[in-house]
Amino acid sequence: MVFTKIDWESWPRKEYFEHYFFQVPCTYSAVFKLDITTIRQKREKLYPAMLYFLSTVVNRHQEFRMACNKNGEVGFYDLVHPCYTIFHKDTETFSNLWTPYIPDYEGFCRAYQKDLSTYGNQHGITAKPDEPENTFPVSMIPWASFEGFNLNLQKGYRYLPPIFTMGKFYEEGGKILLPLAVQVHHAVCDGFHLCRFVNELQESLYA
Repeated sequence: MVFTKIDWESWPRKEYFEHYFFQVPCTYSAVFKLDITTIRQKREKLYPAMLYFLSTVVNRHQEFRMACNKNGEVGFYDLVHPCYTIFHKDTETFSNLWTPYIPDYEGFCRAYQKDLSTYGNQHGITAKPDEPENTFPVSMIPWASFEGFNLNLQKGYRYLPPIFTMGKFYEEGGKILLPLAVQVHHAVCDGFHLCRFVNELQESLYA
């Protein structure tokens, strides 16, 4: 894990960061309908597949790997990993797991399955210990679909990583669609960056 501090004097985004982080703190969210027909036709397990594709596109772009480290310094990680929720039917609670990102799809799915088998029955908010600093959160609420979704974080104006929430997939017009809510910090991510991310994610899901 390598954390690179921002060089404020040469960073093209300095003015925008200062505006949306200090002067007018601003986060925003949007919901997108992803076509997951190919994944369903291939009978792939949806959750690990989406964790893989989200992680792949997140790791392509610096704006989605931004963070404030434990010293409060602004920078970006060379690599980030998904930290995701799993549901416990017996207690109707959830736990957080994390799996190291592996560029190989099959390798990542095996690592996910190993973590699920090892820690999936552990209750409590943190099921897998030793979560590294360089993670980003993903959750899924598969019991209902949605067209709008927003997280209200008390300290969200200092939180730079993206937050992803998936809903229940459904069929429409011969396609299987999955709602994906993305919450980002405007200090590091504009509409252009978010749309580029979603378009690249969708292209990955078609493959």
